[in-house]
Amino acid sequence: MMNLPSANPLAASTAQPLQGETLMANARKNEGSSSTLLRYGLLVLGTATMLFAVGGRWDIAAAAWIFPVLLLRFARLSRVWSGTLWIWLTHIAAAVFWIQESELGLDPVTVVGAIALAALQTLPFLADRLLAGRLRPAVAALAFPAAFAATEFLITMVTPLGTAYGCLAVTQYGALPLLQVVSVTGPWGIGFLIGYFASTANRIWERPAWRSAVVYGTVLLTVVLAGGARLAFGPSAGTTVRIAGVSPSRTVTEALRTALARIDGGPADIAAAPASEVEPAMTAVENDLLEATRREAAAGAKIVIWPEEAVRTQESHAPAALAAAQDQARRSGIYLEIGVRVYSTTAPAFGRDEALLIDPHGKVLWTYQKAHPIPGSEKYTPGDGRVPVADTPYGRIANVICYDADFPAMMRTRADIMLVPSADWREYGGPHTAKASLRAIEGGYSLVRQDAQGVSTAYDNKGHVLATTDYFTTAQQTMVAYVPTRGVTTIYDRIGDTFAWLCLSGVAALTAVAVVRSRRRRTTDG
Repeated sequence: MMNLPSANPLAASTAQPLQGETLMANARKNEGSSSTLLRYGLLVLGTATMLFAVGGRWDIAAAAWIFPVLLLRFARLSRVWSGTLWIWLTHIAAAVFWIQESELGLDPVTVVGAIALAALQTLPFLADRLLAGRLRPAVAALAFPAAFAATEFLITMVTPLGTAYGCLAVTQYGALPLLQVVSVTGPWGIGFLIGYFASTANRIWERPAWRSAVVYGTVLLTVVLAGGARLAFGPSAGTTVRIAGVSPSRTVTEALRTALARIDGGPADIAAAPASEVEPAMTAVENDLLEATRREAAAGAKIVIWPEEAVRTQESHAPAALAAAQDQARRSGIYLEIGVRVYSTTAPAFGRDEALLIDPHGKVLWTYQKAHPIPGSEKYTPGDGRVPVADTPYGRIANVICYDADFPAMMRTRADIMLVPSADWREYGGPHTAKASLRAIEGGYSLVRQDAQGVSTAYDNKGHVLATTDYFTTAQQTMVAYVPTRGVTTIYDRIGDTFAWLCLSGVAALTAVAVVRSRRRRTTDG
């Protein structure tokens, strides 16, 4: 790289211990005359771009890489606390946009949650602003990506959202060579790469630093090439099993919804309602599911999965509903996974959300309770979070329910096939199913997500789509996939969230180094 004359303030700063701080100060000074228009232009563009990288139905993969570059540039050109406040407000706007886009329902509780979550997401920008200027440029480049990935990880630990919001890996759905890195780092590796891109782009923005570009380019190229090699040369699918996902038809579903709507009150009132008011519609749904199961078993399915809350039943009728499913599994000689919503008069939950796996002999192998009820809308008592696994002729089969699959740590399970009965809605079904594909890559198993009112999809252990169907665009609510019966053991399955903890430790270490260097400088200046 060409040496600048020593009279140049940028060159002179390279001789100082805190060259990064001097460099950033000079950059802000040189751009000061036109900085107001530039800064707020960056803020507006960054905010607008971020709206297309929130884990919703309008996501654009490239937007997740662009908005951190723009917002980080804004933060570096702004005063520390005023810039941080604006970054916080942009993240609040993005969170509210996601809530509205996904039709989750905007109320005071969700607004408060959005504000708190946005505060967490602001921390990487604040960390960069406070640390980068006090570290050598090559080291400072790691502060933002480490804080970015660490914050994504913290969101899953201290909020009830998991990776449903605040994890940029979900925006890269379909970019399979890139996504293979999650089999090593978990989803946090994608966040780190995106954050590293932002810090590298900003360093080049401040001054030509092509060595930084080469280093980052090498890292990203290595990740993508390694991911491509995993896709091309990894173990082949081998033996497969035919799995059918069946949901009740729209006709019986709407009839049941109408019947339940006639009952004033909530789950407790449905549980206490006369059987004559609800049982005919509930039984019609059960019979529709049993008929679809018979049909798919006759066509060759060895495993059939029903969606979450496929069967809705009063507690008194639950044993009869289970007995009918057991009988069907025995007659068809299949493994049958059923989702059941039990209405109970017992407070405070007034019911259960559970999934049961029945073997070809009609034996119930497990009754699994949903471990992560949706915050604010599901009042069930959570299950213990232990993922059940059963050895079968078709590999090790495991099971969680819907929102449980948004929690990577829980999903680290030695299995070959993960069944995920789910229940979404039109605006969120597609994105939510796409997010679950990350768990298949992380865990090294195939994943079958049967959605009651959304997009049902089967994935192999590298994230390839094996089959998919949309509840709202198909007449027959059935998905059929030939699913590999053997998974693989991934590095992430073995080491867990080690990469995320390293990022957290890295932020702490960089903070300590920055503090020591600042004290030394004050001592020297004094």
